[in-house]
Amino acid sequence: MSFQEAFETWMHRQIAEERNPRRRERLNKGLGPGEMALLQRAWYPAVGHFDHLHAEWEVKDANGRYRYIDFAYFPGGNAKGALEAMGYGPHARDMSVGQFKDQCVRHALLALDDWLLLPIAYPSLVEDPKFCQQLILAFVGKFQSMDMNQTLNWVEAETVRFARRCLRPFDAEELARHLRVSPKYARTLLKNLVNRKWLIVASGNQRYRTFMFPVEGWREEGRSPKSPIPGLKTNLLQ
Repeated sequence: MSFQEAFETWMHRQIAEERNPRRRERLNKGLGPGEMALLQRAWYPAVGHFDHLHAEWEVKDANGRYRYIDFAYFPGGNAKGALEAMGYGPHARDMSVGQFKDQCVRHALLALDDWLLLPIAYPSLVEDPKFCQQLILAFVGKFQSMDMNQTLNWVEAETVRFARRCLRPFDAEELARHLRVSPKYARTLLKNLVNRKWLIVASGNQRYRTFMFPVEGWREEGRSPKSPIPGLKTNLLQ
C-alpha cells in the first residue's frame, strides 16, 4: 500500500472513532508540514504501517492544562511513546524565554509520567531521512518484541531486536557479549540471519565483519554504513 493510501485510511479511522471534540477538531484541521514529514520520510519507510500510532494525542498535565503530542505510540500494555516533529522556527529561533521554559516543562512532565519521548528535528527529516528512520527503528525496538516468533527462535529474535535498536553497525563480538554466547556462535547466528534477509552486511565481502538492521535506500545513497550517524561511536540507546 502506498503512503498516501495508508495515511488517508489511518486518518479517516482516527477521526471516525474519536469522541473527544477537542482532539477531533485538531484531526479535522490536518497535520502540519513537520508532522507529515515525520510520517512520510521517517516513520512509514521504516515501519511500513501506522499500527498503534495516534496523531494529536491529548494529555492533561499536572496543572490541568490540555496538551497535545504530535504522535502517541501505544504498542501494548502500559508502554507509551511520544514522537514530536520539532521545527527550528517555532521550537528554537522564534521562541521567547517563557515558551522555551514551557516546552522544557512539557517534556519533563511527559518523562515523569513514563512517556518515552523522541523529538526529531524538521531539518533532519528534510536533509537526513535515513538517520531519522534509524531513530524510528530504535524507538520502536524499545517497545516491541516484533511479530516474528513463529519464524525465529528466541536467540534469533533477540539478535534482530538488538540490531533494530542499534544506531550503527555491530560485530559478532559485541553481539556475543549481549547474548552471553561465544563469538563463534554469534558469527554463525549473524550469517544465518543475513541469508534469511533479517540483517544485512555493513562491511566485509568474503569475510563479514559488521552487520546492521536493513533500512531501505541506505546503500543507494552511497552512505558508508561504518559511520551512519556523524559523531556517534557508541549505541546511545543500549
